[in-house]
Amino acid sequence: MIDVLLRNLRQPEYIHVLINPLPIYGLAIAWIGLIIAFFLRSRRAQIATLIIVLICAASAWPVYEFGQQAYDIMYSKLDDRGDAWLAEHKDRAEDLIYFFYALAVFSAVAIVAPIKWPKSSAPLVIAVILFGAVTLGIGGYIAYAGGRVRHSEFGKELPPKKPAAEQSR
Repeated sequence: MIDVLLRNLRQPEYIHVLINPLPIYGLAIAWIGLIIAFFLRSRRAQIATLIIVLICAASAWPVYEFGQQAYDIMYSKLDDRGDAWLAEHKDRAEDLIYFFYALAVFSAVAIVAPIKWPKSSAPLVIAVILFGAVTLGIGGYIAYAGGRVRHSEFGKELPPKKPAAEQSR
């Protein structure tokens, strides 16, 4: 059993699937916690949840990197429908990953800036909450395509059509 686990941990596609809930589910939980901390007006709880937001948003980077490493491996194992969804998933991730990075940086600013400017705390937390909602939506958009790569139970829907110029990439 340990051998199987260790072997799987050397496969980027396995690692990608293993850690990909962090930037979405983890971020959603941290986002809810941040809203609660904001309404409780607890700076300590805000800092704690901002740290979790930062970690979950930053975790998009290894998810993205392992996904990139797994692309060719997965592409060779899929049918045409799965290939098309995989390409769509990759395109969405490549175009939108920067929102997660920006949220991580923004969360760090919301933790540190109020040390020097205490009145910036509430506006920064509100901004992180709003930007976090946008980033969660983006994460769902990316994951939607990823979930259709191998899971036929999500329907036989075809991926969005790409213009001919984009398909040659």
